[in-house]
Amino acid sequence: VQLQASGGGLAQAGGSLTLSCVVSGDTLERYRIGWFRLAPGKEREAVSCAAASGYSPYYADSVKGRFTISRDNSRDTVYLQMNNLTAEDTAVYYCALAGSRIYGGGIPVKSMCLRQIMHYWGKGTLVTVSS
Repeated sequence: VQLQASGGGLAQAGGSLTLSCVVSGDTLERYRIGWFRLAPGKEREAVSCAAASGYSPYYADSVKGRFTISRDNSRDTVYLQMNNLTAEDTAVYYCALAGSRIYGGGIPVKSMCLRQIMHYWGKGTLVTVSS
């Protein structure tokens, strides 16, 4: 399974960007999805994750109300809509998938996300927000 993230770039504070992550090698619908980010000088952190059903996604407090995770199974694509960007959102963003071997045991989406227990990872796309 391969993940290709795109959509990063330079944005002004208060602006918006939409990240996309195209999945190949398997069907997206059977996977939980997630976005993570690595900012300069910081550890990688969970941004948002969602179940295969799409219900009750998890969002980090820092992005809640500004970011939206979504999926289009027909296109095998995961999205992260980012609004009202701030300089603190500057990071490399990674998409990731978790299969049933991970979530079949019943681990909650939030726990899976915070512990970053995912099967497959993309290479990342850089988001730079100028203040």
